[in-house]
Amino acid sequence: MSRIPLVDLAAAHAEVAEEVEVGFKRVIAATAFVGGAEVAAFEQEYAAFSGVRHCVGVANGTDALELAFRAVGVGPGGEVILPANTFIATAEAVARTGARPVLVDCDPRTYLIDTEAALAAVTPATQAIAPVHLYGQMADVERLRASGVPIVEDAAQSQGATRNGRTAGAGGIAATSFYPGKNLGAYGDAGAVVTSSEEWADTVRTLGSHGGRKKYQHDLIGVNSRLDGLQAVVLRAKLARLADGNARRRAAAARYHELLTDVDVVRPATDDGNEHVWHIYCVRIPDGHRDAVLAELNAQGIGAGIHYPFPVHKTGAFAHLGGSFPNAEAAAPEILSLPIYPQITPDQQARVTEALAAALQR
Repeated sequence: MSRIPLVDLAAAHAEVAEEVEVGFKRVIAATAFVGGAEVAAFEQEYAAFSGVRHCVGVANGTDALELAFRAVGVGPGGEVILPANTFIATAEAVARTGARPVLVDCDPRTYLIDTEAALAAVTPATQAIAPVHLYGQMADVERLRASGVPIVEDAAQSQGATRNGRTAGAGGIAATSFYPGKNLGAYGDAGAVVTSSEEWADTVRTLGSHGGRKKYQHDLIGVNSRLDGLQAVVLRAKLARLADGNARRRAAAARYHELLTDVDVVRPATDDGNEHVWHIYCVRIPDGHRDAVLAELNAQGIGAGIHYPFPVHKTGAFAHLGGSFPNAEAAAPEILSLPIYPQITPDQQARVTEALAAALQR
């Protein structure tokens, strides 16, 4: 049988191949390899798509988070509240500013940040809260604003998602990743910060260009983190198809919901008011069988995965944070991500669910 990947990057490329080839020729002819017209056009288009005034392209999603944190004033001696169940980059970006990550638990149903726990964790040292819009749906940013501290949204998995009609970064600031497997994926690392604040956008752009607004004039201690023209070509081509791709993901998620009705898994939940974009379709496998089920699916050519196998405080890098987060710790050994992407077919999904049900029976 043919392999069913977790994410089909080849199928995604096929949809934009001709447009990307033409765009690459434009960039090469103009020798506009860092910045340039393609980057400027993408920034305008993604800002409009995101419902904000500004988009600043950077080298990757981790840089986007760090620069967004720094733009709102996060730095040495401060604290940033974030969920324990996230990719390590969220905590890593906090640490790179010199601030301390403060972990809180997740909601046991959606795995999004526990809003009340986050609000309860605020202290005079808190410089920001970083909700993660996990798996393709948004956390309750509006409720978190009651804290009175800046909210820096980790929107790496939620491109195109809304909550009560609101997009990530609207009324604040959000960082996203264009890693190849994202709903909007580049052909390498890339990222962006979106905001309607001219001040924050200017700070992010300055920090990402060695702290300077003009060549050889360095007002801040910055970094080198800029989006290149070739990646902008890819992102522009895919952005034009993103809304349709997200709709196809929603249709695929609905099929999984139906196919899994009688299968002994916990299906993913969507929070009220959320328009989910299904970056990940994450089920939960009970009774300690997740790893065996995953191994069997992979052996059959089905690219299931785990997002994420360890909460942040259970990694070596951040073990010093300590703490107990029962919901995140209970979910980590049970969650399983099934293949989902715009091009997945009903037949492929049927094969995935049949293999999953059979593995569970065994």
